[in-house]
Amino acid sequence: MGHISWLGPQDTFPNPLFVADPDPSVPGLIAVSERIYPNQLLQAYQLGIFPWYCDHQPVLWWSPDPRMILKPENFRCSHSLKKNIRQFLEDPHSEILVDADFAAVIRSCATSSRKDQDGTWITHEIMDAYGAIHQQGYAHSLAIMEHNQLIGGLYCVAIGNMIFGESMFSRKPNASKLALAALSAWALQQGVVMIDCQQETVHLKSLGAAPIPRQDFLEQLRVSLNQSNIEKSWNFNKNILVHYL
Repeated sequence: MGHISWLGPQDTFPNPLFVADPDPSVPGLIAVSERIYPNQLLQAYQLGIFPWYCDHQPVLWWSPDPRMILKPENFRCSHSLKKNIRQFLEDPHSEILVDADFAAVIRSCATSSRKDQDGTWITHEIMDAYGAIHQQGYAHSLAIMEHNQLIGGLYCVAIGNMIFGESMFSRKPNASKLALAALSAWALQQGVVMIDCQQETVHLKSLGAAPIPRQDFLEQLRVSLNQSNIEKSWNFNKNILVHYL
């Protein structure tokens, strides 16, 4: 496996700013571990690394080049989405719940079928690890609710002044877009410069995300981590979407 580090419970990650691709035959793969050890996930995010692997595989830690990011002000709100937002805001039975049921949102992301992404990488181990950092105030969920039913949403990680989008799902057309629109509007209010979207997909591109060189991403990340924190308890509701009308 070339020079890719196999990490034990106490080992630290190679910094992708200085060790860009330990094994050039697997670009973006930074390290491997047997499982996700406590505090390893937070350490990874601070270095711009995230886990992405399948059940029955070791944990693979990535820092791809280029990196897909969404600048909150660049979120693309189409005419049809604006119409959705209007209906959503006018409907007394619709709401956005922030951090109300993190487990339900991440489970829904894991089990939803999607066109250009495989949900199966959200293993039980991933759910447990993100659940643990949610308890510490670093991972957050947005649930799009209709008549008390969960119809879409997303979960993300926030450290310093940086938001890392993880996964989203829809059970009704545009439900995940409502969640991302709300997250972008909130990020804008909080002075967040970029939302990490990790890897390029057609869907994310259509919503205004764009790839940037990994080096630029990591340098911006380092600056963002040293800036004042976004508040740990997130407290907003669907009215944040008024921003787009």
